[in-house]
Amino acid sequence: MKKKINSRLIAIAVLAVVATALGITMIYYGLFQRQVQSDLQMCAEALRDTGIFQKENRQTILANYTNSQSQQNSIPDLRITWVDSDGTVLYDKDMNAAKMENHADRPEIRDAFENGTGAIVRESDTMNMSTFYYAIRLKDGTVLRVSTEARSMVSVFVTVAPAIALILAVIIVVCVFLAHLLTKQLLQPIEKMAQNLEDTSDGAEYKELVPFMNTIRMQHENILAAAKSRQDFTANVSHELKTPLTAISGYAELIENHMVDVSQEEHIAKEIRRNADRLVTLINDIIRLSELDHSQEQQGFELLDLYEVASECTEALVMNAQKRNISLTLTGTSCMVRANREMIRELMDNLCQNAIRYNNEGGYVHVTIAKENDKPMLIVQDNGIGIPKNQQERVFERFYRVDKSRSRETGGTGLGLAIVKHIVELHDAKLYLDSEVGEGTTIRVEF
Repeated sequence: MKKKINSRLIAIAVLAVVATALGITMIYYGLFQRQVQSDLQMCAEALRDTGIFQKENRQTILANYTNSQSQQNSIPDLRITWVDSDGTVLYDKDMNAAKMENHADRPEIRDAFENGTGAIVRESDTMNMSTFYYAIRLKDGTVLRVSTEARSMVSVFVTVAPAIALILAVIIVVCVFLAHLLTKQLLQPIEKMAQNLEDTSDGAEYKELVPFMNTIRMQHENILAAAKSRQDFTANVSHELKTPLTAISGYAELIENHMVDVSQEEHIAKEIRRNADRLVTLINDIIRLSELDHSQEQQGFELLDLYEVASECTEALVMNAQKRNISLTLTGTSCMVRANREMIRELMDNLCQNAIRYNNEGGYVHVTIAKENDKPMLIVQDNGIGIPKNQQERVFERFYRVDKSRSRETGGTGLGLAIVKHIVELHDAKLYLDSEVGEGTTIRVEF
């Protein structure tokens, strides 16, 4: 980044110097042209006012102003040409007029005949010199033209090029130093911020960096939180897997050492199967949670009826509810949402199973599909044991259980509500929890 800033500052400086040099040269040359034209105009008017250039004075002019001595005493670097009304050259200071071609087609001469004056600049073939012409019409209809040579714009620029190159070299050296110093000053607050991401008390020196700093710090905090969550998750998984594995290992050891009576075999077999089933369920939930963690895109989404999915889910869980003498009912109307059918089914299944699992015998679980403020709602309400206020924010954490003993007895893994939370987030929905200890729990999902 520092190299880029340095190189770009130097490039800007070089471009500025070259552009300035070209611009000043063009402006200077424009002023120079106007000055030369102004001088030629004054010379032409002064010659006109002398009254010498009249047809009756032609022979005198030819006799007195064409010899070498006269040319030496005349105005230096100024060429004078006198042209008749038909374009014939009557007199030329530097050449024999009789041998010169007709000048009627010359632009400055033509303009002088038509408008009274004419001016033009002609570049030489080598582009080193430019010839400035100014023509003025006299009272007798003839035209007096004066001209002079001056350096062309290209020649002027070539002349000043060494000076420009010297200035450019000096500026580049200065710019390298200043660019290095300026870059260091510009990047110092950013480097300081990068080294102190965890220090939220130190504000950004540039107000433009405040949103960037907040985002980076938030991401940094999220990464740390994710790392801690992953570490906690690993520890929890190890603990959760250890319990049923220890039980299975213990029962297997008893059988291996022939320490089990025939009357206890059935009980031990049931315990081994129950713990094995718990292991399978736990592993399946962990795999499912991992899949949801890596599912960032809305894949397999379709337009589906929430009431239809809820009906299928409650029908599948009726037997489970009846075993515990719990009433499971569904009410509401058809509500269409764009969602993943399997995920929604899984969400409803987890919510209903939790409501059944943490309920009292003879209780109820009521599922409602409705629209509130034009938003589809899934509501699962029960009159079970409820959740204490100080634990309500944690129930969606992985492996967190309000009643650990009941959860294990009924086959809970502590991952059901964590899966629900992920599914809700993937559907851009909102999750609300309302619960009172001893009165029950209501969970609302707003799509």
